[in-house]
Amino acid sequence: MSQAKFEKAVAIVQSLPKEGPIQPTQEEQLYVLLYLRPGLPAFSPYRRLQFYKYYKQATVGDVNTSRPGMLDFVGKAKWDAWKSVEGTSKEEAYAKYVEKLIEILKRADTEEAKKYIAEIEAA
Repeated sequence: MSQAKFEKAVAIVQSLPKEGPIQPTQEEQLYVLLYLRPGLPAFSPYRRLQFYKYYKQATVGDVNTSRPGMLDFVGKAKWDAWKSVEGTSKEEAYAKYVEKLIEILKRADTEEAKKYIAEIEAA
């Protein structure tokens, strides 16, 4: 997976609205709700966890900080997600990030999603 495709995927993820047509499944939302405070919009923390861990692994490498304190629920969830991919190479993190986004875009099956997929494939 190329860095260009990864960077294009990052730009797309950062531009997606929280309440748009491209949403995670209920199972993916449940995963998020187990780690984050109930009541938060499901897609926003989902993006942070699923994409954050591969973004950090691709751009920083293995976790290089200590785990946040017990009252920092979001920080701990992000740290735990990043830690879960420790040892993953930069290239594999690029690929996982892009694959996860394409999976969600294909499931959305909208014209906007198809446009994003074409942009990633052309990068």
